[in-house]
Amino acid sequence: MKAAAHGLAVRRDFEVISLVGLAHAVSHFFQMVLPPLFPWLMDEFSLSFTSAGLLMSTLFVVSGIGQAVAGFAVDRFGAHRVLLAGLALLGASGLLLAAARDTGMLFLAAAVAGLGNAVFHPADYTLLNKRVSPSRLGHAFSTHGLAGTLGWAAAPVLMFAVASAASWRVAALAAAVVVVLPLALLAWRGDQAAPAGDADHPAGKAPGTRGRAFGFLAAREVWMCFAFFLCWTLAFSAVQNYLAPALGQIYALSLSVATSAVSAYMLGSAAGMLGGGFLVAGPAPDRIVAAGLAAASAIALVLASGLSLPVLVLPLMAAMGFFAGLAGPSRDMLVRKSAVSGAGAASYGRVYGFVYSGLDTGLAVSPLIFGRLMDGAQLHEVMVGVAVFQGLAILAALRVGRRLPLAARPS
Repeated sequence: MKAAAHGLAVRRDFEVISLVGLAHAVSHFFQMVLPPLFPWLMDEFSLSFTSAGLLMSTLFVVSGIGQAVAGFAVDRFGAHRVLLAGLALLGASGLLLAAARDTGMLFLAAAVAGLGNAVFHPADYTLLNKRVSPSRLGHAFSTHGLAGTLGWAAAPVLMFAVASAASWRVAALAAAVVVVLPLALLAWRGDQAAPAGDADHPAGKAPGTRGRAFGFLAAREVWMCFAFFLCWTLAFSAVQNYLAPALGQIYALSLSVATSAVSAYMLGSAAGMLGGGFLVAGPAPDRIVAAGLAAASAIALVLASGLSLPVLVLPLMAAMGFFAGLAGPSRDMLVRKSAVSGAGAASYGRVYGFVYSGLDTGLAVSPLIFGRLMDGAQLHEVMVGVAVFQGLAILAALRVGRRLPLAARPS
């Protein structure tokens, strides 16, 4: 009987993790739908680089604001319903993009994509925390992060290939089609992921919450988690967008090799996320986060010095990505503990929505900082900036760990 029950729990956990991971991959896919199409969009709509960049800013600003609001919707209406709505909005954004006849429709498509993207972190993490067995949460978090990385990687390949073979409008339609299977699977099997009593309690009145609907904002650890994600993303966005040209000039690398360095970082990060899932069971996720980011920061400083051999750039970038990825699952566990400590398990949606809006804030702010450094040819400072923001993220993580009550520390 026990063996049968255990097998059922394992299958249920696997299904929940798979469904949520697939949805997360789609959300990250749509974050990268527009950039590969910029050459075609700029030509057809006479856009400047600044205007094209504003499309992405629109997506992330809407997503950042919407993410905090989506957390309340998750707690009120249930994570499963909100996740379905998010997927539907992403599909709609692809259709709007394909039908665009002027720049206004382009920005509308970007805004709708931002609204769709906004729901995923509060909905995903609420489902994982409420439905997956605690012993497998670490692996759930690592799989969730890895799925998002794969979504990022798949979008440029598919969008560029379809746009080159047919047109950018057909590519936008292809993006909309990507949503169909995950949406159908989640609608069909989503009852396996939906927590029992998922929407039984109005926000702010559910058992386990502390006070008003906005009571979680009184918890300092929640604000420190927001600061952590802001700093984390400021560093990651710089790696994603600016390290290829910076490293190329510092080490006299060809464009293909410099771009491969960022790919090496992403692959290393994916491997680190998988490994990090085995470390989450420890009692001090803040220290794992600190150790991983400290190693990544040290490597960033080595690269900033310009003293490394060019042949070592790719392995060093892979190592930096590995250590940053290793911290990922423990990062998510740290937020979980903060949510329980600061507001109660019934407020997962609100806490995750607010905290993870720091990601979108970082994505919106990073170009303002690192873009100016690149324009001023301050290439070494870009690498130093990555190390500095990772260091600030370490301080925030350790501060969160110190504020958690002892009862919240063990997994």
